[in-house]
Amino acid sequence: MTNPMNILVTMPAAVEHRRMLLEAAPEARIVYAKATELAPDEITSADIIVGNILGNQLPLLGSPRLIQLNTAGVAKEYLGLRQQLPAAVLCCASGSYGPAISEHMLATLLGLMKRLHEYRDDQGEALWIDRGEVRSLKGARVLVVGLGDIGGCFARLCAAMGAQVSGIRRRPGPAPAGVEAVFAASSLEALLPEADVVALCLPETGDTIHIMDKKRLMLMKQGSYLLNVGRGTALDQDALLVALREGRVAGAGLDVTDPEPLPRGHPLWGEKNIVITPHVSGWYHLRETHDRIIAMACRNIRALPDGPFEGLVDFDSGYRA
Repeated sequence: MTNPMNILVTMPAAVEHRRMLLEAAPEARIVYAKATELAPDEITSADIIVGNILGNQLPLLGSPRLIQLNTAGVAKEYLGLRQQLPAAVLCCASGSYGPAISEHMLATLLGLMKRLHEYRDDQGEALWIDRGEVRSLKGARVLVVGLGDIGGCFARLCAAMGAQVSGIRRRPGPAPAGVEAVFAASSLEALLPEADVVALCLPETGDTIHIMDKKRLMLMKQGSYLLNVGRGTALDQDALLVALREGRVAGAGLDVTDPEPLPRGHPLWGEKNIVITPHVSGWYHLRETHDRIIAMACRNIRALPDGPFEGLVDFDSGYRA
């Protein structure tokens, strides 16, 4: 008699989620626990892990067949598993976060363009002031840097509102729905001066750290808008402050910063034309996101041992394969 498969679930799981996992692996022994509360043997004995564990726990892994991350991005510690566990399948949750994060991006952008952040500040002071001219997405040129699931969803939302959308991704190819043209990263500097909106939807890799540096921020169109929802390291925040104060960037929406949390007293907090949210556009704030990750995990469990697997990680790039 073979031993039952051990599944370790470190992400939250509602009753419905637990039912879905049990249906995907009816003979398995499933343990639910927070990563911070795991015993070493629970990590070592896991055949499948659903959710993330801490970086210092990775050396405790035994011989897992599948690691299903609950994050779309892949922390660099996990990329070392190719040497440590060459037979393990590593999948990220890319494909689960698009609706939630893209709607957050759109809400932030429209708030900036309609000056709602200024009116909200005025409300706190009981001030009745007309802040003047506003902007529209209709006819605006939107450049999405990182045209994966999240960037693609945002592109479709902007196109539906009448924007002209272009995208940048690692492998240029046919334009997805809502996108008029797709370019390689080498075209970024040529595209920035024409964009009314620049949206960064990038994981952290060697190629994306400070991809928006001082030089490129100064290439942005006067009075344009910048959004960042990928990783805070994609943006030179000191250079952003200069661009905001000079009016080069009319408004910025940051759901990610470097570092996180953004320290008290950091000058970004005091800038009028910036909206900062504490990395909340994704996670499980929208129930649909939570459901999508669990459903993906279940499909990948059923796909063992040979696949195909959703969200399979390319160890060389750190992206979804």
